Amino acid sequence: MAKYGRKASKTVESAMRRRKKGTLKSGSGRKVTSRKQAIAIGLSEAREKGAKVPPRKGARKGTRKGARKGTTKKAAKKR
Repeated sequence: MAKYGRKASKTVESAMRRRKKGTLKSGSGRKVTSRKQAIAIGLSEAREKGAKVPPRKGARKGTRKGARKGTTKKAAKKR
């Protein structure tokens, strides 16, 4: 089964074209020159449109990176 849908690849293609043209801008308003950043922006836009794109690596639900479940409960009991 494919990870990414067709709509996602179209959006990334569009972002790449805008980067090459010089009109693609990041969230801060600066011009994007990096290929990797253009792909990331394209995937982000595809997610907003509802295309089939897996969630971002850093955007996991639940525990924070490096934190374990129940750690705060243990700390509260010790006090």
